Amino acid sequence: MTREKRSFAQELCVKSAGKAMQQAGMLFPGARVGVAVSGGVDSFVLLKTLALRQRIVPFRFSLLALHLNPGFDPHSHDALLPWLAANGIAGHIEITDYGLQGHSAANQRRSACFRCAWLRRKRLFELCAQYGLTHLAFGHNADDLVHTFFMNLCQNGRVDGMGMNESFFGGTLRVIRPLLLLEKKCIIKAARQWGLPVWSNPCPSAGKTRRSDMGATLQHLYDSYSDARHCIFNGLTRWQLEKDRAKP
Repeated sequence: MTREKRSFAQELCVKSAGKAMQQAGMLFPGARVGVAVSGGVDSFVLLKTLALRQRIVPFRFSLLALHLNPGFDPHSHDALLPWLAANGIAGHIEITDYGLQGHSAANQRRSACFRCAWLRRKRLFELCAQYGLTHLAFGHNADDLVHTFFMNLCQNGRVDGMGMNESFFGGTLRVIRPLLLLEKKCIIKAARQWGLPVWSNPCPSAGKTRRSDMGATLQHLYDSYSDARHCIFNGLTRWQLEKDRAKP
């Protein structure tokens, strides 16, 4: 098979994911990986990158794309099925009302994002059990790690990040985040170069969350200190990788 020619951003995605996968011990021969595909740039690049990693790693593992439409636009995912078929990747697609539930009048005690995310993750875990999956992969990136770290510190007084390789249900399922060493800007560039059919987020709360507010706060810090972004990203990704490597 002829190796495809990749740009710098595309190659960085493939190699950085490979580094995270290898050093955090994410996969093993025969792994059955469910990939949570929201339709956003991160999850789509994750799916593409894992498909490329299948040709590189010295053992076989399978992929299953899992998409849960939150219900705002039942047709927003229309481009996903043809792409999966063209790339030989199996998929499971459901139209849910999770987003609508989150934004309903009945959901007063929790934020819309909390309710929707809780329902989505619960269903993803159910699908992993239904299909006998050993792994559930999320497209969180280094920006997400930084935001999560500072949100945990500022809101909960807890020093914690976002694990690359976490065990659930007595070790029967592992949640992995292969893109956690990559910055968002690289992922966006690679997605554009690959021509991935990413669709916009129809959620009315998009860009209006506490995570968005933390992003704006951090951007002010980056603008105030020339090396802040580089140092924070390098420091936290290295810290998270070392933390995950130290797990039994």
